[in-house]
Amino acid sequence: MKAPNPSDQELIKRYISGNEAALEIIINRHKARVFSYILMVVKSTQVADDLFQDTFIKVINTLKSGTYNEEGKFIHWVMRIAHNLVIDHFRKKKRIPIKENSSEKDTFELLNLKTESIEDLMIMDQIHKDLKVLINYLPEEQKEVLMMRHFVGMSFKDIAEETDVSINTALGRMRYAILNIRRMVDEHNISLSYSY
Repeated sequence: MKAPNPSDQELIKRYISGNEAALEIIINRHKARVFSYILMVVKSTQVADDLFQDTFIKVINTLKSGTYNEEGKFIHWVMRIAHNLVIDHFRKKKRIPIKENSSEKDTFELLNLKTESIEDLMIMDQIHKDLKVLINYLPEEQKEVLMMRHFVGMSFKDIAEETDVSINTALGRMRYAILNIRRMVDEHNISLSYSY
Protein backbone atom coordinates (compact mmCIF):
# COMPACT_ATOMS: atom_id res chain seq x y z
CA MET A 1 0.00 0.00 0.00
CA LYS A 2 1.33 3.41 -0.99
CA ALA A 3 2.07 5.84 1.83
CA PRO A 4 -0.04 9.02 1.78
CA ASN A 5 1.59 12.19 0.51
CA PRO A 6 3.10 14.24 3.36
CA SER A 7 1.32 17.53 4.09
CA ASP A 8 2.94 20.89 3.34
CA GLN A 9 3.48 21.37 7.09
CA GLU A 10 5.24 18.00 7.35
CA LEU A 11 7.48 18.82 4.38
CA ILE A 12 8.35 22.22 5.88
CA LYS A 13 9.33 20.53 9.17
CA ARG A 14 11.50 18.05 7.27
CA TYR A 15 13.16 20.84 5.28
CA ILE A 16 13.86 22.92 8.40
CA SER A 17 15.35 19.79 9.98
CA GLY A 18 17.84 19.54 7.10
CA ASN A 19 16.00 17.41 4.49
CA GLU A 20 16.66 19.35 1.25
CA ALA A 21 14.56 16.89 -0.81
CA ALA A 22 11.43 17.96 1.12
CA LEU A 23 11.75 21.46 -0.36
CA GLU A 24 11.88 20.08 -3.90
CA ILE A 25 8.66 18.11 -3.27
CA ILE A 26 6.83 21.18 -1.95
CA ILE A 27 8.03 23.40 -4.83
CA ASN A 28 6.98 20.77 -7.40
CA ARG A 29 3.60 20.47 -5.68
CA HIS A 30 2.81 24.18 -6.03
CA LYS A 31 4.94 25.47 -8.91
CA ALA A 32 2.22 25.21 -11.60
CA ARG A 33 -0.26 27.29 -9.60
CA VAL A 34 2.29 29.93 -8.54
CA PHE A 35 3.86 30.25 -12.00
CA SER A 36 0.45 30.35 -13.78
CA TYR A 37 -0.71 33.16 -11.52
CA ILE A 38 2.45 35.23 -12.10
CA LEU A 39 2.39 34.63 -15.86
CA MET A 40 -1.32 35.49 -16.12
CA VAL A 41 -0.67 38.87 -14.52
CA VAL A 42 2.71 39.87 -16.04
CA LYS A 43 2.15 38.31 -19.51
CA SER A 44 5.86 37.61 -20.02
CA THR A 45 7.48 34.21 -19.57
CA GLN A 46 10.88 35.76 -18.83
CA VAL A 47 9.49 38.13 -16.17
CA ALA A 48 7.34 35.32 -14.74
CA ASP A 49 10.42 33.05 -14.50
CA ASP A 50 12.33 35.76 -12.61
CA LEU A 51 9.45 36.52 -10.23
CA PHE A 52 8.81 32.79 -9.66
CA GLN A 53 12.46 32.29 -8.68
CA ASP A 54 12.37 35.40 -6.45
CA THR A 55 9.22 34.03 -4.77
CA PHE A 56 10.88 30.75 -3.81
CA ILE A 57 14.13 32.48 -2.80
CA LYS A 58 12.02 34.47 -0.30
CA VAL A 59 10.26 31.27 0.81
CA ILE A 60 13.62 29.49 1.36
CA ASN A 61 15.15 32.48 3.19
CA THR A 62 12.12 32.76 5.50
CA LEU A 63 12.11 29.01 6.23
CA LYS A 64 15.88 28.99 6.88
CA SER A 65 15.69 32.03 9.14
CA GLY A 66 13.07 30.30 11.30
CA THR A 67 10.60 33.19 10.96
CA TYR A 68 7.93 31.24 9.03
CA ASN A 69 4.57 31.43 10.81
CA GLU A 70 2.44 28.30 10.35
CA GLU A 71 -0.88 30.12 10.66
CA GLY A 72 -2.95 29.63 7.50
CA LYS A 73 -2.16 27.51 4.46
CA PHE A 74 1.40 27.41 3.11
CA ILE A 75 0.21 27.94 -0.50
CA HIS A 76 -1.66 31.12 0.47
CA TRP A 77 1.51 32.48 2.07
CA VAL A 78 3.53 31.62 -1.06
CA MET A 79 0.88 33.20 -3.32
CA ARG A 80 0.96 36.34 -1.20
CA ILE A 81 4.76 36.58 -1.62
CA ALA A 82 4.30 36.12 -5.40
CA HIS A 83 1.52 38.73 -5.42
CA ASN A 84 3.70 41.27 -3.56
CA LEU A 85 6.60 40.69 -5.98
CA VAL A 86 4.24 41.20 -8.94
CA ILE A 87 3.01 44.48 -7.42
CA ASP A 88 6.64 45.58 -6.86
CA HIS A 89 7.42 44.70 -10.49
CA PHE A 90 4.60 46.95 -11.74
CA ARG A 91 5.60 49.74 -9.35
CA LYS A 92 9.10 49.70 -10.85
CA LYS A 93 7.65 49.84 -14.37
CA LYS A 94 5.44 52.76 -13.27
CA ARG A 95 2.70 53.91 -15.64
CA ILE A 96 1.43 51.82 -18.56
CA PRO A 97 -0.77 53.38 -21.29
CA ILE A 98 -4.44 52.37 -20.95
CA LYS A 99 -5.15 51.39 -24.58
CA GLU A 100 -2.18 49.05 -25.00
CA ASN A 101 -2.47 47.02 -28.27
CA SER A 102 -6.22 47.63 -28.53
CA SER A 103 -6.07 47.35 -32.34
CA GLU A 104 -6.06 43.52 -32.10
CA LYS A 105 -9.43 43.54 -30.38
CA ASP A 106 -10.85 46.22 -32.69
CA THR A 107 -9.74 44.27 -35.77
CA PHE A 108 -11.52 41.14 -34.61
CA GLU A 109 -14.67 43.10 -33.78
CA LEU A 110 -14.70 44.65 -37.28
CA LEU A 111 -14.01 41.40 -39.13
CA ASN A 112 -16.25 39.32 -36.84
CA LEU A 113 -14.26 36.23 -37.84
CA LYS A 114 -15.78 32.81 -37.30
CA THR A 115 -12.59 31.28 -35.89
CA GLU A 116 -14.03 31.50 -32.43
CA SER A 117 -11.15 30.01 -30.45
CA ILE A 118 -8.53 32.41 -31.91
CA GLU A 119 -10.96 35.32 -31.66
CA ASP A 120 -11.78 34.58 -28.04
CA LEU A 121 -8.12 34.14 -27.13
CA MET A 122 -7.08 37.44 -28.73
CA ILE A 123 -9.95 39.41 -27.22
CA MET A 124 -9.58 37.82 -23.79
CA ASP A 125 -5.87 38.60 -23.96
CA GLN A 126 -6.70 42.27 -24.59
CA ILE A 127 -9.30 42.28 -21.80
CA HIS A 128 -6.67 40.87 -19.41
CA LYS A 129 -4.15 43.52 -20.52
CA ASP A 130 -6.66 46.33 -19.96
CA LEU A 131 -7.78 44.86 -16.63
CA LYS A 132 -4.19 44.46 -15.46
CA VAL A 133 -3.57 48.15 -16.13
CA LEU A 134 -6.78 49.21 -14.36
CA ILE A 135 -6.05 47.01 -11.32
CA ASN A 136 -2.74 48.85 -10.84
CA TYR A 137 -4.64 52.12 -10.35
CA LEU A 138 -6.74 50.73 -7.48
CA PRO A 139 -5.95 51.58 -3.85
CA GLU A 140 -3.60 48.97 -2.35
CA GLU A 141 -6.22 47.23 -0.13
CA GLN A 142 -8.71 46.88 -3.00
CA LYS A 143 -6.02 45.64 -5.39
CA GLU A 144 -4.90 43.02 -2.87
CA VAL A 145 -8.41 41.60 -2.35
CA LEU A 146 -9.13 41.56 -6.09
CA MET A 147 -5.86 39.75 -6.91
CA MET A 148 -6.35 37.20 -4.13
CA ARG A 149 -9.96 36.54 -5.14
CA HIS A 150 -9.74 36.44 -8.93
CA PHE A 151 -6.14 35.51 -9.70
CA VAL A 152 -5.28 33.29 -6.73
CA GLY A 153 -8.80 31.89 -6.26
CA MET A 154 -8.96 32.43 -2.50
CA SER A 155 -12.24 32.47 -0.57
CA PHE A 156 -13.28 35.67 1.23
CA LYS A 157 -12.76 33.82 4.52
CA ASP A 158 -9.13 33.07 3.55
CA ILE A 159 -8.63 36.62 2.25
CA ALA A 160 -9.94 38.02 5.53
CA GLU A 161 -7.52 35.80 7.51
CA GLU A 162 -4.56 36.61 5.21
CA THR A 163 -5.13 40.38 5.35
CA ASP A 164 -6.15 40.40 9.03
CA VAL A 165 -9.57 42.02 8.47
CA SER A 166 -13.20 40.89 8.88
CA ILE A 167 -14.99 39.08 6.04
CA ASN A 168 -17.29 42.12 5.67
CA THR A 169 -14.26 44.40 5.21
CA ALA A 170 -12.81 42.03 2.56
CA LEU A 171 -16.20 41.95 0.77
CA GLY A 172 -16.44 45.75 0.98
CA ARG A 173 -12.96 46.20 -0.51
CA MET A 174 -13.90 43.83 -3.35
CA ARG A 175 -17.12 45.78 -4.00
CA TYR A 176 -15.23 49.10 -4.13
CA ALA A 177 -12.56 47.56 -6.38
CA ILE A 178 -15.24 46.50 -8.89
CA LEU A 179 -16.98 49.91 -8.70
CA ASN A 180 -13.65 51.69 -9.28
CA ILE A 181 -12.81 49.46 -12.24
CA ARG A 182 -16.26 50.11 -13.75
CA ARG A 183 -15.73 53.86 -13.30
CA MET A 184 -12.30 53.70 -15.00
CA VAL A 185 -13.74 51.56 -17.83
CA ASP A 186 -16.41 54.24 -18.45
CA GLU A 187 -13.90 57.10 -18.23
CA HIS A 188 -11.46 55.49 -20.69
CA ASN A 189 -14.11 53.85 -22.89
CA ILE A 190 -12.57 50.37 -22.50
CA SER A 191 -14.52 47.26 -23.48
CA LEU A 192 -14.18 44.43 -20.96
CA SER A 193 -16.58 42.14 -22.81
CA TYR A 194 -16.14 39.87 -25.77
CA SER A 195 -19.78 39.69 -26.82
CA TYR A 196 -20.66 41.28 -30.15
